[in-house]
Amino acid sequence: MNRNSLLLLVLVPSLSLQGMADEKLTFEKDIRPILKAHCFHCHGESGVKEGSLDVRLRHWLVAGGDSGAAIQAGKPQDSLLLERLISGEMPPGEQSLPEKDIALVSAWIEQGAKTARPEPESLDQGDYITEEEREFWSFQPIQRPPLPQLENVASEHPIDWFILARLRREGLDFSAPANRTTLIRRATFDLWGLPPSPEMVQAFVNDVRPDAYSRLIDCLLASPRYGERWGRHWLDVAGYADSDGYTNEDTEREFAYFYRDYVIQSFNANKPLDQFICEQLAGDEMEAAPSGAAELTPERIARLTATGFLRTAADGTASNEVDRELAANATIADTLDIVSTSLLGLTVGCARCHDHRYDPISQADYHRFRAIFEPALDWKQWQVPRQRRLSLYTPEDKLQREAVEARAKQAEAARAQRLREHIERTLYEELLVVPDAQRAALEAAFHTEAAKRSEEQVALLETFPSVGNITPGSLYLYAEQRARRATGIEKAADEREARYIAQAQAEQLAQAPAERRDALKKLLATPRKAWSEAQQQLAAEYPNLPVDAQSLERLLPQGFDEVQRYRAAAKICREQDAKTELANLQTEIQEIRSTAPKEKFIRLLTEPANHTPPSHLFIRGDHQQLGQQLEPGELTVLQSQVPLRIDSNDPQRSTTGRRLAYARHLTSGQHPLLARVLINRVWLHHFGRGIVDTPGDFGFLGSPPTHPQLLDWLADELMRCGWDLKRMHRLIMLSQTYQQSSARNETLDRLDPDNHLYARMSVRRLESEAIRDAMLCASGVMLEQMYGPPVPVKEDAVGQIVIGKEMLDGERKPTGKEEQQEGVTRRSVYVQVRRSRPLAVLETFDIATVSPNCTLRTYSNVALQSLLLMNSQFSIDQAEQFADRLIRDESDLSGQLSQAWLCCFGSQIDQDVLRELTDFVQGQAVAFSARDEKLNPEAAQRLALASACQAMFSSNEFLYVD
Repeated sequence: MNRNSLLLLVLVPSLSLQGMADEKLTFEKDIRPILKAHCFHCHGESGVKEGSLDVRLRHWLVAGGDSGAAIQAGKPQDSLLLERLISGEMPPGEQSLPEKDIALVSAWIEQGAKTARPEPESLDQGDYITEEEREFWSFQPIQRPPLPQLENVASEHPIDWFILARLRREGLDFSAPANRTTLIRRATFDLWGLPPSPEMVQAFVNDVRPDAYSRLIDCLLASPRYGERWGRHWLDVAGYADSDGYTNEDTEREFAYFYRDYVIQSFNANKPLDQFICEQLAGDEMEAAPSGAAELTPERIARLTATGFLRTAADGTASNEVDRELAANATIADTLDIVSTSLLGLTVGCARCHDHRYDPISQADYHRFRAIFEPALDWKQWQVPRQRRLSLYTPEDKLQREAVEARAKQAEAARAQRLREHIERTLYEELLVVPDAQRAALEAAFHTEAAKRSEEQVALLETFPSVGNITPGSLYLYAEQRARRATGIEKAADEREARYIAQAQAEQLAQAPAERRDALKKLLATPRKAWSEAQQQLAAEYPNLPVDAQSLERLLPQGFDEVQRYRAAAKICREQDAKTELANLQTEIQEIRSTAPKEKFIRLLTEPANHTPPSHLFIRGDHQQLGQQLEPGELTVLQSQVPLRIDSNDPQRSTTGRRLAYARHLTSGQHPLLARVLINRVWLHHFGRGIVDTPGDFGFLGSPPTHPQLLDWLADELMRCGWDLKRMHRLIMLSQTYQQSSARNETLDRLDPDNHLYARMSVRRLESEAIRDAMLCASGVMLEQMYGPPVPVKEDAVGQIVIGKEMLDGERKPTGKEEQQEGVTRRSVYVQVRRSRPLAVLETFDIATVSPNCTLRTYSNVALQSLLLMNSQFSIDQAEQFADRLIRDESDLSGQLSQAWLCCFGSQIDQDVLRELTDFVQGQAVAFSARDEKLNPEAAQRLALASACQAMFSSNEFLYVD
């Protein structure tokens, strides 16, 4: 041991023992968690014992390894384990063990290296769980606690009793109630994610009935806006996105929105949460597999759509650029992470490659959990995204489509006939310039199928390419190519004149006797300034043909040099007419087909019938290294309390029934985690913080509950009331705890700066979607259209992601063209969620990052947010439309500003503030006029008012809820 190690060995234990002298330390409770997190992977896990040392049991530490005993009870200075920890040799790598953990190990050895109970002689790999781990708070059964014993409590609400009991222990009490304008804004944002309208505020403030607030809550819960708000919360934890992710292409997920709509509809219908969970885990197994769309009742469609919950993870398996097996297993892993963090509040995924470093979840546990889903997510028989969908086409839809298709076929036949006529006309005109001796043979060669043509016919067509190259597609091509070759034709002749000349040529040639056609064609093909007597006589017989150069010169301002271009123009006009006519007919066909019912699909997860693939443990998480075969099961730490039973021989079901059994197991009312996790998330969205601060981690690394008895009482109440979420909203929002003012004071800031005790209401920043939606509400342009395909997003000219549809060319490259979009001002829950393209205005304000899901949003306060609110085109547009709304509704500036304040903040404007804003708008109007002399006073006033509106959008009062 070196000098520094000796010094640390003296100092660290002496420091640590100051706070641990009276604490009885045990291996199971205090030391094993440290070794498990930092040492098990090299010394005991999966049979690995570097230096022949296994640290999973205390007596194995005493026995030691190749270097001797790891610990000497009562002698930390002689313990090799402590020496290696202090020197930084162990654990290997840059991250040394924290000093507090080293101090704990030292103090434990000093106390005699005790265990809590006799240890087993040996351990099975992976499944050893200590009593301390089993007794962790979140693994205990949910039991309804009695209300605290309190005196002189004004409130009769159970929530208030639990909160007040803790407050009184700290010498605190509730804050004063919030005023009505604050309360309605708080409640409306909580349940709708939108600000209350001025009319709602006035009605509530003036409502003198004692149950006015309760009535307000009922009104908010009955609105479809509620489902959009709380559906968005669930979509966060479900990891919902409208694209596949995984690869850089980030392919769009067509029809993913059906799952989003299912979620919103379920919340609006107040679907019991146990049913909501079961449908998402096993909606397909709750019903017999449908044999066709005729059997797809609305209820069955909803249940099948619900399984989209198990389809939200990133999935790159459709790409040809990935290892399909690797990508499939990554998708399965993400799916399990989503399920475990959203429903169990556990990071089960940490045990994918090795035993969980902190929680009592072994790698075998992980793969037993995975086996529940593996019949539907079989990586060996993987189905790419487009294979996992079900058509919603009904028999009626099919009949209608067949009728539409019959009409389209008729239109196609008419177009084909016109195409043949155009080809025959083109052929006829081209044959006119062919010598009579070859015309018949050439025409016969043209009409002979290509595969059956003789060598002489092929050679003949090559000799006359103007005939040989005539095909249905070439009519368009010829017109375009000739137009390119005849540059300047528009200058040479008016299109109308060209048509006249072309028509005259065709008519005269058609009427001419056969023996004269060759001579006429020769004249037309080679106009001259001087002809022979015979040619002059021939031209005189057909005066409508401009066969002489002089006639052409009179028609063409440019003279004889443009003759050939003029003649080309005549031909091009005929071909352009054909092209236009055929294009119009094709458009008509497309329009007919567009009237057919669109085939839509739901993305779902189902199991193949009678398919039970074996499930194995993956050694080190590698799917190519299979370990022991495992059966599906609950986590070992929970199995003894709530055993999972799966009937694999149910004759009524063709699937394994594993997911359905697990779903019913979770929602049985006996599971210790689900109800706690769900109600904690509800509390989080009402108070800005959960009773457990880490809603996705109820394990050893998560935060303990600030009010454990309240959490259990609420979880039990949720189950007792039939998993009725709206009832739980009413319960929470009617409490005094919820209705408090958010005002701070020195005492609260000193004793409870983070408001963990709930002596006041916390001030909360709005989520990114609520900020955008509030601006749309204020400007009066928000569309209330619900459901359906998402509003698309694209990259603008400066690289920001904005709302709009990207126009692509034939090679799927952006054309730069804009397409007029409908629904651009819909609520943010309907905006497309592209993993690689988050909408700029949402991303800046901390949109949920779905990787693979989001159990807790972060909230930042950075300068970029202010810059976006003051400079983004979206903010500018909404401020101007807000100003337009105010000008329409109010005739004078004072009224406009008062109304703006009420719309933005839900309260009446203070007169001093009104004067300041008035001065600001008037000053801005003068500045705008001075900057642009062409600006009339009304336009300058409008821009100035818009500036005031934009300033309100940027204020904390707008962005935060008290």
